[in-house]
Amino acid sequence: MKAFLSIAIGLMLWISISVRTEAQPSSKELINVIVAPDHVNWEYNIGENVNFTITVLQNGNPIKGIKLNYSVMPEETKQRKEGLIVAGKAINDNHIVLEKGTIAIEGGTITKPGFLRCTATVEVDGKEYSDYATVGFNVDEIEPSTSLPVDFTAFWEKAKKDLAKIPVETTVTLMPDRCTDKVDVYQVGIRNISGKIYGILCKPKKEGKYPAILHLPGAGIRSYWGDISNAEKDIITLEIGIHGIPLNLDSKVYADLRSGSLSDYWTSNLDDKEKYYYKRVYLGCVRAIDFIFNLPEFDGKNLAVTGGSQGGALSIVTASLDARVRYLAAYYPALCDLTGYLEGRAGGWPHLFLDPFTNKKEKIETSKYYDVVNFARFIKVPGFYSWGFNDDVCSPTSVFSAYNVIEATKGKHLFLDSRHWSYPEGEELGEKWLLTKLNR
Repeated sequence: MKAFLSIAIGLMLWISISVRTEAQPSSKELINVIVAPDHVNWEYNIGENVNFTITVLQNGNPIKGIKLNYSVMPEETKQRKEGLIVAGKAINDNHIVLEKGTIAIEGGTITKPGFLRCTATVEVDGKEYSDYATVGFNVDEIEPSTSLPVDFTAFWEKAKKDLAKIPVETTVTLMPDRCTDKVDVYQVGIRNISGKIYGILCKPKKEGKYPAILHLPGAGIRSYWGDISNAEKDIITLEIGIHGIPLNLDSKVYADLRSGSLSDYWTSNLDDKEKYYYKRVYLGCVRAIDFIFNLPEFDGKNLAVTGGSQGGALSIVTASLDARVRYLAAYYPALCDLTGYLEGRAGGWPHLFLDPFTNKKEKIETSKYYDVVNFARFIKVPGFYSWGFNDDVCSPTSVFSAYNVIEATKGKHLFLDSRHWSYPEGEELGEKWLLTKLNR
């Protein structure tokens, strides 16, 4: 089971989670299955029944007489049925025939704050087509399953003090082939708590003092190109990797690392909070800020952090750990409420405790020091947060668990049917918010 889960999660990760800027799928399938709830905001009160309309289209017209399979279950990867009150029932062994190409399904309700997902599938000429819609019940009342260790703050304060003892030694190498008439582009190596972190630095060529954006990466091992676009708007940008390897290597090197020494890196040393993989990652984000503050072109004040998925998680973590961050924009953050699966509900990527093999006391305890929920409790700066109810990588249950504990100024921007990607409109909205805060 462990091997199967590792492969499945790995495939899901490399296909779906690698970068925030992954746009929604642009190709249109021959058959369109559409699942839609009867509340336009996709939100309900506990005990209130939801009704789904399922429509199957070809060439924009309903397909009549097609056989449809559907399920209505809580939003949780193992598809448990606890707490579900099903009002609608499938017929003929979980399938129905659509006489008119569309049908209304009674989805029932749930008994505590959370999400309910309706999935519909048809088969045409041997190929399956499907869609789903995920509705929320009292979502603002979702509470974390994880808990805050009594020494959480002390643990991270000591870690930052240990980092501060290490000089901010850097290498800065111009990348002439990437420079533009307005922007110089460099690869930088920065000494971390152990080893280095690498980044792509983009600076305006003209003299001046500028605000900065730190871009934090989605999960994976790959090359990076930097944010030249915003640097051309008079902003210093730094996009970092987290694995301590240069960011301009041959693609085969990254492929070998993905299948080799860095495979499943998110589980490395999970049984030891001092040695867990993400400790040097979180501290590396702080060290990247040290680097920015040492740049003579930086205005010394206006710094934002942003990223999606793992990068969304790192944005929240960095803003929590380092008071020098003034703004953050996080998209569908990962690493939220990791212990959700232990409570019979969805947890966040990387779904550590979906596998019973991982459900060991010491691993569970370590996770609490790295769970984004516990960093979110200490956020003090304004934040832009965006995600979708249909995300099947970073579950909406886990994201709400983190968002709901944030007490700082915050705004949630929901694109309900989006999965683990962003609409261009969502990207534009978040960037506009950041640029406005940075007076650009």
